[in-house]
Amino acid sequence: MTVEIHDGTRWQPVCSLDDLQPGRGVAVLLPPADTQVALFVDRSGALYAVDNRDPFSGANVLSRGLLGSREGRPTLASPMYKQTFDLTDGRCLDEDTAPDGTPAVLRRWPVRAAATDSRTPRNPQNPQNSRNPHNSRKEERT
Repeated sequence: MTVEIHDGTRWQPVCSLDDLQPGRGVAVLLPPADTQVALFVDRSGALYAVDNRDPFSGANVLSRGLLGSREGRPTLASPMYKQTFDLTDGRCLDEDTAPDGTPAVLRRWPVRAAATDSRTPRNPQNPQNSRNPHNSRKEERT
């Protein structure tokens, strides 16, 4: 299975589903602008993709955040200042605005696991080898 993120124009293959460990994130680059996206798979197999940039620190670190839940909704806690974001809508559950006055909301990217096509190259910006394989799952989040 190949994990694909929709960049607004088309589905971009970014890695193999086997490259992901449940509960741990990876940073991927979307061409052509090398936009950083934090990609996660949770223990149930659901995929999530959000901007990797933490709106509170400005650092590209959200792929190192912690997955959790609040009131039954999947969340991501930033490793910097620990703000928690709802993965279903991207909003910060702790503060309404970032320090620069903009809304504290992460961009969410549509993500899916698709059948692997041998003609589809893996993202050269993310050349991880397969490790910790788990059951293949199909999931699409928007």
